[in-house]
Amino acid sequence: MTATCPAGHTSTADDYCDVCGMPIEAAAPAPAAAAGPPADSAPLGQACPSCATQNAPEALFCEACGYDFTTGTMPRSAGAAPAQAPEATGATTPASTTSTPSTSSGAGSDAVDWVVEVWIDPEWYQEQESPDAMPSTGLPVVVPLHGRSVLIGRKSRSRNISPDIDCEPDTSTSRRQAQLTTDGTRWWVEDLESANGTFVGPASGPLPTDPIPVGNRHELGPDDRIYVGAWTRLVVRRATEDEFAHS
Repeated sequence: MTATCPAGHTSTADDYCDVCGMPIEAAAPAPAAAAGPPADSAPLGQACPSCATQNAPEALFCEACGYDFTTGTMPRSAGAAPAQAPEATGATTPASTTSTPSTSSGAGSDAVDWVVEVWIDPEWYQEQESPDAMPSTGLPVVVPLHGRSVLIGRKSRSRNISPDIDCEPDTSTSRRQAQLTTDGTRWWVEDLESANGTFVGPASGPLPTDPIPVGNRHELGPDDRIYVGAWTRLVVRRATEDEFAHS
C-alpha cells in the first residue's frame, strides 16, 4: 500500500511520508464549507529558490539541494572554512618582524692577519760557530700564520712532527723548537726544551746571548727577532695588503 503526502511524494508508510516526514493524513481533502464563498486553497508546498523543487510548507530546508529557508542561504559544505569578514577599520596585517641575520662582507676565517719571515742570518751564524755550512742568503721565506698556536721546528716523519714554520735545513734547530701563540694582537714565544735554546732580541743592538727560560711564554715586542739553530732568524709581523688578499 502506498500513500501520497501533501508535498506529492509517494510514501510506503501511511502515517508519515518517508521522504519529507510530513503526516500523510494532511493529504486528506478538507470537508467542503456549508455556505459562503469558497476559501482560497492552501498552498501545497514552497518552491526552493535555488533548484525550484517543491517542498512542504513547513520545511526548513530544501530536500533536494539543502537550501535553508530560514536564513535564505545554501548550506555550507563540510570542511569549508568560515569566511572572514573584512576588517571594519581597514587595518592591514603587520609584516613579520622576523628577519634574516645579515652576514658581514669581511674576510673569511682563512684570511691571514700575520706572517713570519724566515731569514738566513750571517751574523747569527758567526756567533754560533756551527760546523754546518750556511746556505746562501737572500730574501726571506714568508709563512702565513693561520692559527693562534704555531709550532717552530723541523719535520720528522718517524715522530709525526709537522711544524707550521719549518726551519729545515738548519739541523741545529730542534724538531720541536718553540711555540708561538697569540691573542690576535700580541704574540708570545715559548721554548719547548730545545737542544740549543730560543733567543729573542730587538732589531737594533747586539745579538742576544741568553736564551729565554724554558716553559715560560716571552711576549714579543714590535721589533723583536727570534733566533734559533745555527743561522735562522724569525720575524713576526702583520701581513701586507697583498699578502692578506692572496692568503
